[in-house]
Amino acid sequence: MSGTMTARGIHSAAESMPPSPRHRPLPAPRPAHTAVGQLHAARMGLAEAAEATSPAVRYVCAHLAALRAAAAVLASKEPLETHRRGRPRSVWVLLPEAEPALREWAAFFAAGADKRAAAEAGLPRAVTPREAEELVHDAEVFVTLVEDTLGIDGQPTLPVPEAS
Repeated sequence: MSGTMTARGIHSAAESMPPSPRHRPLPAPRPAHTAVGQLHAARMGLAEAAEATSPAVRYVCAHLAALRAAAAVLASKEPLETHRRGRPRSVWVLLPEAEPALREWAAFFAAGADKRAAAEAGLPRAVTPREAEELVHDAEVFVTLVEDTLGIDGQPTLPVPEAS
């Protein structure tokens, strides 16, 4: 059967070819770099929250900044079981397992997830200006705490000066 290849021949040919760029395994991310990247994204989210004029946008940006800071903690720890019975587990559920000292913060931000979803959905009066302001402050404290916990130097978010 000239011109045809057996399964063995295909296997041998595949072994001798270099892997295509699409199929090369990606290097494993280094936890410190992943954590630093997540904390940088958290700080950027806090800056967005500070600049936003809408309470809903401020709230959403602040909550997402806290979420990214929590992800930084998870990235810096040994991998946790992220699924139970086939369901993904929330960052706020995983955080106390990774860093027990952040248990109360995890509960606090988990409690605000529905409000964030309502604000993201554009529901009127989902978030008051005061709630947004308080969450921006709390997220700032949390991000700073995570930076301290992980021993990563952070830079506080500076308030954006108001235009005159």
